[in-house]
Amino acid sequence: MINFFYETSISALDEKAISSWIGKVILSEKKSEGEINIIFCDDDYLLKINQDFLKHDTYTDIISFDNAVGNQLNGDIFISVERVAENAKIYEVQFAKEIKRVMIHGILHFCGYKDKSQKEEEIMREKEDEKLEMFHVEQ
Repeated sequence: MINFFYETSISALDEKAISSWIGKVILSEKKSEGEINIIFCDDDYLLKINQDFLKHDTYTDIISFDNAVGNQLNGDIFISVERVAENAKIYEVQFAKEIKRVMIHGILHFCGYKDKSQKEEEIMREKEDEKLEMFHVEQ
């Protein structure tokens, strides 16, 4: 089950379509869907989580806490709406596309993809693009 929580305001999301898409992405990675919480927040909220739990003193667009049990994906994905909006401007993409990219980035982390090295980052970007295409095809 995909749950959505709002600690800040965000343009209306089609939670049903997004949940369906995320479910298909999870299946495409041969995983099963457990309980996944997506929490939309602002920069300060996510900075505090970054400082308290990861000991990083930087702004970020996403932090994910993976609680997978075997192949069943469970976890919390915190997304800074402010950072996503800023990144959308920087990369000259629509906010709706960037928010989907960030959501699926968290899901891909749960699937085992990393982004610490340049090679891992390249694979992550390819997977994000592949999974974003699934949203457009299915809708």
